[in-house]
Amino acid sequence: MPRSARLVPLVLLLLLVTAHRAATAPAPVLLAVPADPAVAAEIARLVEAARQRFEARDTGGVLAHVSEQYRCAGFTKSAVRQQLLAMFGLYQDLRARVSLDAVEVVDGATWLYTTGEVSGRLPLMGWMTVLAWQREPEVVRREGADLRLIGFQD
Repeated sequence: MPRSARLVPLVLLLLLVTAHRAATAPAPVLLAVPADPAVAAEIARLVEAARQRFEARDTGGVLAHVSEQYRCAGFTKSAVRQQLLAMFGLYQDLRARVSLDAVEVVDGATWLYTTGEVSGRLPLMGWMTVLAWQREPEVVRREGADLRLIGFQD
C-alpha cells in the first residue's frame, strides 16, 4: 500500500477526533453580574439621548454614541450611518420607543439589553413599524469620558 494511501485514513481519524472534541467541549461559563447603579444610570441617559437625537433626525448626534471601532453582525459605524440616512430620507417622521431592560458586566465588558420599536410615517400610507426588537444585547466601552457602543467586535 503506498504511503499516501496509509495517511488518508489516519488524517480522517484525526479530523473526526478533533471535530468530536470541539463538538463536545463545554462552552466557557461567563458570569453576568448587574452593573453598578451609577453605570446603569449613565447608560440609561446614553440610550435616551441617542433616542432623542434619532427622533430629531440628527445623524451626527446618534453616531456620537457609537465608537469608531463599532463592529456587530457585519455592521460598522459607516454602515450604521448609511442605514440612518436611508431611514431619514424615506420616512417623513420617525418615532423610537426604547426601554433599557438590564445592564450587566460580563467578563469585564458592560452589556446592555434593550427592547423597543421604531415607527415611521410614509406619505399617503401613514405610520408603520420599521423595526422592533426584544431584549437585544449591545456592548459599551468607555472612550475618554463617554460610554460608546462598540458592538460584539465580530
